[in-house]
Amino acid sequence: MGSRILGFLTPILLLAPVSGFAAQLDPTDSVGISFWVISMCMVAATVFFLMETLNVSSKWRTSMVVGALVTLVAAVHYFYMRDVWVATGESPTVFRYVDWLITVPLQMIEFYLILAACTAISLGVFWRLLVGTVVMLMGGYLGEAGFINVTTGFVIGMLGWLFILYEIFMGEAGKVSSENAPESVKASFNIMRLIVTIGWAIYPLGYFMGYLAGGADANTLNIIYNVADVINKIAFCLAIWACATKESNA
Repeated sequence: MGSRILGFLTPILLLAPVSGFAAQLDPTDSVGISFWVISMCMVAATVFFLMETLNVSSKWRTSMVVGALVTLVAAVHYFYMRDVWVATGESPTVFRYVDWLITVPLQMIEFYLILAACTAISLGVFWRLLVGTVVMLMGGYLGEAGFINVTTGFVIGMLGWLFILYEIFMGEAGKVSSENAPESVKASFNIMRLIVTIGWAIYPLGYFMGYLAGGADANTLNIIYNVADVINKIAFCLAIWACATKESNA
């Protein structure tokens, strides 16, 4: 199985046109450098999570693989966004939302998966989190891309985010975690929802500063979103790895 995983990872490591990128990257371009560093962090995280599937019990492997998919999809998008940035000095909004539209629902699925691995939980948790995610992302994208009023888009996105927070704190997911989950799962669940609460707050803050308050330029927004992505994706999946490892060892 380990050799199959390594065989799967080989084409991933060939996705980045390293020589062409390095030749064009301005060493003073902080945005370009952030794209480069984060793309490699995402690749490293993908390799780690996939290899760790060999060390956890079978009921946790789906969660680990989904975590690896989150970082893999992010890595591919960052490879592309970094090259577009170097070539044009721009990072169109649609690129980020294509990434988020795939990775954020996968992260929301993880709340359901880690609870389902250790206790009974209804499929409704999965669907409610998915609906909240779609509302949040579509509101943000339509507002940032100019399809609807930026304030309307911001409000819709915030409502979707608040719906997610309600579910993981006071809804069924939060109740199942606090009442039925083992301590290791409960601890990881708490870290995951803390990331969704505090870490994700960076995105609406960036939206507000860039589109409503006019206090952030494109370069600053890109750096803010880049740093937020690497923390919110990798740290989120590390929390899952921590509980999967502990429960498997137990």
